[in-house]
Amino acid sequence: MTSTLYHATGSPNSRRVRMFIAEKGLQVPMVPVDLGNKEQFSDAYKAINPRSMVPTLVLTDGTSVAEVPAIWRYLEEAYPEQPLLGRTATEKALVAMWERRAELDGFAAVMEAVRNAVPGLAGRALAGPHFYEQIPELAERSRLRLVNFYADLNQRLLTTPFVAGEHFSVADITALVTLDFGKAALKMAIGEDQTALQAWYENVAARPSALA
Repeated sequence: MTSTLYHATGSPNSRRVRMFIAEKGLQVPMVPVDLGNKEQFSDAYKAINPRSMVPTLVLTDGTSVAEVPAIWRYLEEAYPEQPLLGRTATEKALVAMWERRAELDGFAAVMEAVRNAVPGLAGRALAGPHFYEQIPELAERSRLRLVNFYADLNQRLLTTPFVAGEHFSVADITALVTLDFGKAALKMAIGEDQTALQAWYENVAARPSALA
């Protein structure tokens, strides 16, 4: 494996890819991008990813693959052992469905809350090459979205060991990163009555990949 991953240590999206790589048991060279010093906007990095976002996987032929699901797809196709996107047609569909729900209802809600509230992100309410002003009201709505996401996920985990079913998958990666992101950035922890969610969290957080 000689492809290179450009990432940022504190980037939740980068962590989603690092966890995937760890679960696969792959050895991927990684190059840190310093977001604090706005290295993502440098000419050197823009040559890799014109959208100035992390992560980006640069393949051996120089092709740049950005966006978390696209990187996952490439790695799954290139290294099918330890499948994380599903095994059968049905399981692949369920993994895609539950991962998308985790991203849209949970992960995106935390990101929206952070980007519309943190003073240091003024003018950067959306990641990428364009600049957008913050809308503070979205931060409060996002907190409500996250409360509902926790409740919905707890209900789901009452009937299944992992988010998408019987096997650990990218749906669990996105859900775990969302919960850690929500706790760190918004001080929103799992509710005391959400016992299924708490049990799942302890199980998944204990996986070696969670440290990636």
